[in-house]
Amino acid sequence: MQSGNSDNYSSNTILSGKLDVYLTHLRIEKGLSDNTIDGYGLDLRRFLDYLYSRKIQYFYLIDIKFLSQYIFMLYDLGLAPSSIHRNISALKGLFRFLNDEGEIKSNPTDLLEAPKIMRRIPHVLSQPEIEQILEQPDLSGVLGYRDRTMLEFAYATGARVSEILKMGIKNINFEIDFVQISHGKGNKERLVPLGSIAKKYLLQYLQKYRPRLHKPHRSHEVLFLSKNGKPLTRMAYWVILKKYVTQAGIEKHVSPHTLRHSFATHLLDGGADLRAVQEMLGHADISTTSIYLHLDRMYLQEVHRSFHPRERMKK
Repeated sequence: MQSGNSDNYSSNTILSGKLDVYLTHLRIEKGLSDNTIDGYGLDLRRFLDYLYSRKIQYFYLIDIKFLSQYIFMLYDLGLAPSSIHRNISALKGLFRFLNDEGEIKSNPTDLLEAPKIMRRIPHVLSQPEIEQILEQPDLSGVLGYRDRTMLEFAYATGARVSEILKMGIKNINFEIDFVQISHGKGNKERLVPLGSIAKKYLLQYLQKYRPRLHKPHRSHEVLFLSKNGKPLTRMAYWVILKKYVTQAGIEKHVSPHTLRHSFATHLLDGGADLRAVQEMLGHADISTTSIYLHLDRMYLQEVHRSFHPRERMKK
């Protein structure tokens, strides 16, 4: 994940000033290494950007509920468990310092724990809910058309957020309607069908809208660009998605990977072969893909519990 928008960080002078004092404290009084301080600084500046997006200007306004929501957001953005624990450690250190300095009356991180890491059934949206979200962007504007194209692309390919954001124009083959997706160590590659609707939006975006976002020496060949002509960050993608989920009136928990989870589930619901879906998702182990079958199993179990005579006798 990107460290966030530096413009946001610098504009929140009250919070950034406190953070700078804390990082200086770590360097001078605690004697921590530059690498450790740089890591904490990266995590905490991301947190400041989150505060800025929520219009929070003072640390004393932050409680355990707010911090928990932030940690769950980091999970939704796809951070590794080790990164989550490092973020929590950074937050605990900062708030402990603020409490010792009298900046806050109590330390909300005293109750902050890393959520238990377990293999859980991912949240998915129904097909009508997906349609509702896709219909939200305003296609009359450059950013609205970019957003619609990006969401169509995400749902059509099942690509991870990181894969979408680093996708290059050269990786799309319109002649055979396939996308070349790179992921992970060694840039493992896979080919995924593009689909006719996503292709239609992509062609229009590339011909008419992306050129208006492109900036020399900034954009390179990245497919989806910010209004400043730079590649979009994970945080920006998350904000864009949440905006349209809210506009669509959907109250389910939606994360940046929800379109990917829905892509897989809808294919399997439609009768797709599990190994074909595994290939499109880029899963090394088919057991990872099979988690999407659990949705159907849960439904069957519920039907069994509700209507089987022996189960009804137990009740």
